[in-house]
Amino acid sequence: MKDLLIKTAQRTGIIDADKLAEFLENNTEKGVRLDEQLLRCPYFTEETVLKLFASALGREFLPEISSKDVPVEFVESVPAPYAQHHYIIGVKRDDDDELTVVLSRPLDANVLDNVSKMTGMPVKSAFSTRSSVTSVIDVAYEQRSTVLEEVAEELDSQNLDQLIDEVSTSDDLLDVVNRPPVIRLVNDILFRALQLRASDIHVHPYETKLQIRYRIDGILYDTLSLNKNVLPLVISRIKVMSGMDIAERRMPQDGRCSVRIGQREVDLRISTVPTSFGERSVLRLLDKSTGIFKLDELGMWGEDLDRFDTLLTRPYGVIFVTGPTGSGKSTTLYACLNRINAAQKNIMTIEDPIEYQLEGISQMQVAAKKGMNFANSLRHVLRQDPDVIMVGEVRDIETARMAIQSSLTGHLVFSTLHTNDAAGAVTRLLDLGLEPYLISSSVIAMMAQRLVRKICPDCKEEYQPTERELKSLGLDKAITENQQQKFYIGAGCDKCFQTGYRGRTGVYELMTIDEQLQELIYKKDTAGAIKRQALETKMQTLRMDGTRKVLAGTTTIAEVLRVTQADVI
Repeated sequence: MKDLLIKTAQRTGIIDADKLAEFLENNTEKGVRLDEQLLRCPYFTEETVLKLFASALGREFLPEISSKDVPVEFVESVPAPYAQHHYIIGVKRDDDDELTVVLSRPLDANVLDNVSKMTGMPVKSAFSTRSSVTSVIDVAYEQRSTVLEEVAEELDSQNLDQLIDEVSTSDDLLDVVNRPPVIRLVNDILFRALQLRASDIHVHPYETKLQIRYRIDGILYDTLSLNKNVLPLVISRIKVMSGMDIAERRMPQDGRCSVRIGQREVDLRISTVPTSFGERSVLRLLDKSTGIFKLDELGMWGEDLDRFDTLLTRPYGVIFVTGPTGSGKSTTLYACLNRINAAQKNIMTIEDPIEYQLEGISQMQVAAKKGMNFANSLRHVLRQDPDVIMVGEVRDIETARMAIQSSLTGHLVFSTLHTNDAAGAVTRLLDLGLEPYLISSSVIAMMAQRLVRKICPDCKEEYQPTERELKSLGLDKAITENQQQKFYIGAGCDKCFQTGYRGRTGVYELMTIDEQLQELIYKKDTAGAIKRQALETKMQTLRMDGTRKVLAGTTTIAEVLRVTQADVI
């Protein structure tokens, strides 16, 4: 085999034949296959080694593999863990009589025999890199058809005691071989939620049925109705996964766990509460593979982004991000911290809970039961010589005062508030009991935000809005007639769950505190007066920013009207 590879290298020039001969002469590990030795060799890349084997053995090298070519027979016959462990995937094209097994280790002959036995099909080999094979394994097994209704029918005879022995802390949802029906059912519910990009799963019991609902892009959709009899089994399985007490059904419980889909790790935050028709559960999904958004990926308008970016270079002050629950405040704060150079500054956060791990940043978890609330944690953080501090949320006067005083002693502080707009954050701080001189001297910006759904690019089409719709956004009908302005809407397709929307972006209201606003805050002026002054300095309200994104073709008029209120000044 060695001679064949050297001759192939000389003939094709895929890799340096002399270097290959030298390596093969000096590196002969006993009990280690030739392909594995070469794949570990620092002189050659994985791709060139696989191309060399393909040329020598008369096989095909596939630089890319399409998940559409993976036949159902392979996915149903070969367990996902086996495919992942051996880095293999099967592909079959229309003109092929044989199943092509794509290997990332060219001399894995035993694997070919095993796949042939599992599928009952004749096989031939082809080669591709590990990364290419792994990515296709994840997609192919994710796209398998879920059979939730069939699994639910099997559950009547399921014994609850079996659940305890079947759980592991980080289950792979692709591994469904020989699983009890209830585990397959819950795995498939989670699995379908991730396919549809859901952020939450609601397990909602009614009098006669169990309803599974998914929150996709901020909107709840009913996706599956099950027999009411399976409720105790599903809830017990969820409790076992998250380490809750399955015997306790009268008290609310919280838990968390991790699941895997191939190479993707997903954190689940789980809550259960008793209701009149049985226990209800909500699962929040945090996909670690998505990573942290960059500041310029949030959807901030160019002028606002430049102004906000400048604020991040300030040595001290407080920046508040405001909005209701689920408006993307934490994502914005993470993007801010990500933008600041952690190598040159000591950045610390106090969170409840920690949603994503940030590299180079120290993150603290609030533990109220142990007396570590936001205010107490902030006192300890200040002794750690921080440059930048992020406080998850200002809920009381003590935390607010500590955050303000931290900025006055030379720290840049980020935090969140629950208010409707940026100007309302000032009155909220005053209501908490903060002195107006502290607010005016420390707060450098307040930014309100909301999330709007983006028009699906696959079914986007032009439409003509009504005069009433244009008026609601403060636009004149002449804008469409004179300036040839186009408006868009999503017709609905399979990729967007027939909603016409796919993905979300932010709308923002950035109010930077200048001398005039400081004076109004010091005088305890109304939120309306503060907002009027901010508008004179070219601040764009949430509705105005939403209108800009409608005119840019990013979202629809209906979506902006749904999440923003009219500007009453």
